[in-house]
Amino acid sequence: MSRALGRFESVTSSEHLDSHHLRLDVLTIFPEYLDPLRHALLGKAIEDGILEVGVHDLRNWATGGHKAVDDTPYGGGPGMVMKPEVWGPALDDVAAGHVVGAELESAAPHLNNARHDELEGVDKRFYAEREADADLPLLLVPTPAGKPFTQADARAWSNERHIVFACGRYEGIDQRVIDDAKNRYRVREVSIGDYVLIGGEVAVLVIAEAVVRLIPGVLGNRRSHEEDSFSDGLLEGPSYTKPRTWRGLDVPEVLLSGNHAKVDRWRRDQALLRTQAIRPELIDVARLDAADRRVLGLD
Repeated sequence: MSRALGRFESVTSSEHLDSHHLRLDVLTIFPEYLDPLRHALLGKAIEDGILEVGVHDLRNWATGGHKAVDDTPYGGGPGMVMKPEVWGPALDDVAAGHVVGAELESAAPHLNNARHDELEGVDKRFYAEREADADLPLLLVPTPAGKPFTQADARAWSNERHIVFACGRYEGIDQRVIDDAKNRYRVREVSIGDYVLIGGEVAVLVIAEAVVRLIPGVLGNRRSHEEDSFSDGLLEGPSYTKPRTWRGLDVPEVLLSGNHAKVDRWRRDQALLRTQAIRPELIDVARLDAADRRVLGLD
């Protein structure tokens, strides 16, 4: 992994971060797990100065010969719990902007020419107002016990200036760490699904990618994400490209018509039908007009 190593002071205060800049700090016992944050559009965002990422080995704050970060749980039970004496100082240092770790660099230089999703004349814009107490960093703690992560969260957090991830392992982090962190952070315990992972690192990759792609300037064409699944409460419909016929399968004729109104209606219909078939619970809360209801057979 290509990084600039050594001691640094992270730039987190509002006077140093403009409205198009996000700082991510990740605390983990497996720093190499976060290498994907250097690749593709996230790597390009780092090159462009839109994104800044620090990945920090939690064991740097551990003491003793074994650098232990966990201990047996009070009350008995299986597994181990991550220690507050390690997590507390680590989160203190990151909140203050003084950390020992590594700054991620882009995995490979990207071309400066226009990207495939860039569309001239498409305005960049934010998707949510910043929270009233947004001068405090946002601390995200991935956990199966957390609130489900949604596209609405991704939109809101794309307007953050400093997000810190605490990657738990084993049976999780001592709850007092989460409670104490509320003195220095806005804390959100968040889940990416109803299943259990080995640790929080995979969840960090999921959340970081969902959030960063919505920052103005990361995707050239904001329609690329305004038409995504969940952006209007529905799953996205099918997509097609050349050739017109492939292995005996044709592109739907309406997409070749040049009639933009008909194309938009067809795409809406396909999104509605796919959502009804795969995620019918989303239909119950979607905003439907009379045409939508006819397509779904609800009238």
